Amino acid sequence: MNLYLRYFDRETLVASVDEAIDFLCSIPEIGMTAELESDIRDYVASDVYFPKRYKVRPRVYFIIIKTEAANMNDFKNKKALRPGNPANAAANAPAQTPALRLTEQRPGWYEGELDFKRVVLIPATGKHEYRDTQFVAQCKAMSAQDCYNRIVEHLKSRVDPRSQFPSAKGKNFRFKYLGAWKEQ
Repeated sequence: MNLYLRYFDRETLVASVDEAIDFLCSIPEIGMTAELESDIRDYVASDVYFPKRYKVRPRVYFIIIKTEAANMNDFKNKKALRPGNPANAAANAPAQTPALRLTEQRPGWYEGELDFKRVVLIPATGKHEYRDTQFVAQCKAMSAQDCYNRIVEHLKSRVDPRSQFPSAKGKNFRFKYLGAWKEQ
């Protein structure tokens, strides 16, 4: 494994932690300390493959990236990406992303739960205010997105038009597939 280091326009690809520390020592602004050297050695020895960023001063950093690239050209062209184990990747990956689950065509009964900001009149003052309101409905739909659209359309015809509805992709809309409807 090699190490890629960059500080502004200075960059290098080295084969050992000692070479990396020598490179960093050659840059006076970094100010190599025993603690920084120890932390770099710990990072290189660890199993962590995420890039590591070190603060030099406010909003100024240098980075270290572990790579399998043999030379700078391979690193720049991303030819030495770490191969992942497909068996582990499939086991750890979620079955579908929430956006895909939302648009998946699955006709049937859905229960949709929507938290929205409803505009209500305060009789004592004659003014309006937003109130957090939860609405739950069961409906026939072709997908979870269709369920969301039906609920919002139903509410828009029954509440003040200034009410605010969340996105179907946000945390304020939840749905459950209840099952297929029976054909008559």
